[in-house]
Amino acid sequence: MKILVLNAGSSSQKSCLYDINGDSLPASPLEPIWEAVIDWGMPPFGQMTVKANGVKQESKIDGSQKDKAIGQMLNSLIEGETQVLNNLGEINVVGHRVVHGGTDYSRATIIDEQVKETIARLIPLAPSHNPSHLQGIAAIERVLGNVPQVAVFDTAFHSQMPLAAAVYPIPYEWFTKGIRRYGFHGTSHKYCGERVAQLMGKPLESLRLITCHLGNGCSLAAIRDGISVNTTMGFTPLEGLMMGTRSGSIDPAILIFLMREYGWDSDRLNEMLNQQSGLKGITGISGDMRYVQKEQSSGNERAQLAFDMFIHRLRTGIGSMLASLGGLDGLVFTAGIGEHGVLVRQETCKDFDFIGLKLDPEKNRNIKGDGNIAASDSQVPVFVIHTEEDWAIATECWHLLKS
Repeated sequence: MKILVLNAGSSSQKSCLYDINGDSLPASPLEPIWEAVIDWGMPPFGQMTVKANGVKQESKIDGSQKDKAIGQMLNSLIEGETQVLNNLGEINVVGHRVVHGGTDYSRATIIDEQVKETIARLIPLAPSHNPSHLQGIAAIERVLGNVPQVAVFDTAFHSQMPLAAAVYPIPYEWFTKGIRRYGFHGTSHKYCGERVAQLMGKPLESLRLITCHLGNGCSLAAIRDGISVNTTMGFTPLEGLMMGTRSGSIDPAILIFLMREYGWDSDRLNEMLNQQSGLKGITGISGDMRYVQKEQSSGNERAQLAFDMFIHRLRTGIGSMLASLGGLDGLVFTAGIGEHGVLVRQETCKDFDFIGLKLDPEKNRNIKGDGNIAASDSQVPVFVIHTEEDWAIATECWHLLKS
C-alpha cells in the first residue's frame, strides 16, 4: 500500500510517501521512500526541499501561491531524479494531519464533503492550520481525483480528558455549545507515549508520562492509563506555553483593555496573539529558537529574556502536568526544539531534582535518535524521541483501508 502523508504546520508543508508491503504493519516505523518539505518563508519567497533515491533537491517557490507549490511538490514524485512512481495513480490513499476536529471527530476518518465543511467551520479555532489542511485536500482532489483521503485529527488523543480538565470555568452553557479545552499535537503525544513504553518494555497503560512537544507550536500532555488526562493547549492551539509566534496563555483582561482603550478589533488581536507574540514578540525579530540562542550567546538582552521566559513557562507547565499525574515515570522531549535543544532540555530539567530527576550532561549533548538522557542515578528517565507523526498518520490510513 502506497500512502502519501501531508502534514501541514503553521509555517511549513511536510509530506512523505510510504510503501507498506504485506498484511501487517512492521514493529518499527519505515523510512519513507520520498520526502518533501515546503517552507513557506515570508511570501513571496519560500523554499522546497525534496529527498528521494539518495538525492536531495532544493528550489525556490512562490510562497504566495500555495496550491501551485503543492502541485509542484507532487510532480517531483513522478519526474526527475526524485521519481519514485511511474504515475500518481499508484498512490492508494492520502493521509492528512488535521489540527482541529472539534467535538465532531475523535478518530481518523475518510474525508468527504461533510468533513471538509467541518474543517472549514473550525477555521476560527485553528486559523494558522485548518486553511492549510483544506488547501492540501483540494490540491490532492485536483491532481489525484477520487483517491481516498483520510483526516487524522490532532484533537483525537485528548478526547477522553476528564471534564474537570476539559471544561472552562465560565458559564456552563458555553460548554454545551462546544467551548471547551480540546488539546492539540495529539498524534505526536500519542506516538511518543507509545514509543517510550516500547523502549521501557512496559505497557503504556502502566506509565505516567509528560510529553513535551516543542516546535514552532508547543504543548505538553500528561498521559496516564494510556490516555491524555491533561494538556496545555485548549479551545485553540493558542493556549498554554510560550511558542514561536504565539503568546500562549495570558490574562484575558489584557485583550479587553486593548479593545476599550486602543480600539483594537478581533482581527488585530488575532494577528498579535498568533503571529506577533511568543519568542518573536519579545525579540522583535524572529520566533526561531535557533535565532534566539544565537543572539543570546552574543549578549542580546531581549533574546536572553525570550529564552528565560520560554523556560520559565515550560517548567511551570511541566509542574501542572505533574500535579495531574501524582507521580512521574518519564519525561519526554520531542519536535524541533525538543529533539535538538540541548540548552532547552538542560535548563528545563535542572530545577526538578527534588523529584529525583537528573540529566546526564554528556548524554544530553550527544544523544542520537531515541534514547534516555537521564543520569544513571536519576529516579526519573528523560527521553528524547524523534516524533513520527507522519508514520502514525500512515498507520491510521492503513488500518482504515484494511478495515
